Amino acid sequence: MVDQMGARAWPPVGMFDDMTAQTITPCFWFDNNGLEAAEFYVSLFPDSRIDGVAGSEDAPFMVMFTLMGRPYQALNGGPMFTFSEAVSLVVPCEGQPEVDHYWAALSAGGEEGRCGWLKDRFGLSWQVVPNQLGEILGDPDPERAGRATEAMMQMSKLDLDALRAAADAVPD
Repeated sequence: MVDQMGARAWPPVGMFDDMTAQTITPCFWFDNNGLEAAEFYVSLFPDSRIDGVAGSEDAPFMVMFTLMGRPYQALNGGPMFTFSEAVSLVVPCEGQPEVDHYWAALSAGGEEGRCGWLKDRFGLSWQVVPNQLGEILGDPDPERAGRATEAMMQMSKLDLDALRAAADAVPD
């Protein structure tokens, strides 16, 4: 709904309807590029879409979007607050090809961290994690698990073959 000044009504009709299915919806505070970030995120993940935009065409204020079936919000609130590693989104991956895909896309223009963590070009932190990681690090043999954990601590992008090789390595 748009008023006579060309601004979209706040809140748009139905904008918060999907929030009743989940008790908590994360809201990410961006300086002024929340729509750009949301469009980028929904382009990467299946079952993702932009659900609504509030504000004017040239200055969107709030973006409601869905990533992998879960609702999120992006707020263009200005430069007062920025992201930190204290909050991150975890991307579960079926195997190394998915890890490689999401790592390349999310880290482009951003910053690689350790142990599968990265910051995207908008400053939001992500963990790109193969589903097999729990099995490798949770090996019932504590020495195997310890070697795999040590190897992981040295990695940026997680490498399943290298983690398995580290677990399998025979100590001198």
